[in-house]
Amino acid sequence: VQLQASGGGLVQPGGSLRLSCAASGSIFSINDMDWYRQAPGKQRELVATITSGGSTDYADSVKGRFTISRDNAKNTVYLQMNSLIPEDTAAYYCNADITYYDGVSYYTADIWGQGTQVTVSS
Repeated sequence: VQLQASGGGLVQPGGSLRLSCAASGSIFSINDMDWYRQAPGKQRELVATITSGGSTDYADSVKGRFTISRDNAKNTVYLQMNSLIPEDTAAYYCNADITYYDGVSYYTADIWGQGTQVTVSS
């Protein structure tokens, strides 16, 4: 089971980006899905989370600018980022609580995707 993130890049202040993160493998179910970010020299921080039922929560620093969503049929979580500011520059990581089947048993694990870099600069 793995998560593959995409969609990062360089954007000017005030611009928008949409990150995607797709889960693949022998997935039985996905519970919470999250986006984290880590800027150079700083700790990784939780940006947004979405439950399997669609409830969402956001860090205060991104409320009103970022929107997290998911497509359960595609096992994919998205992060729409609008009104980007330089302080949003960071590597963004997706994370999901996944129950999977290895052919014998079911397991639940906290899976991380690779980071995707977002740089906000003029």
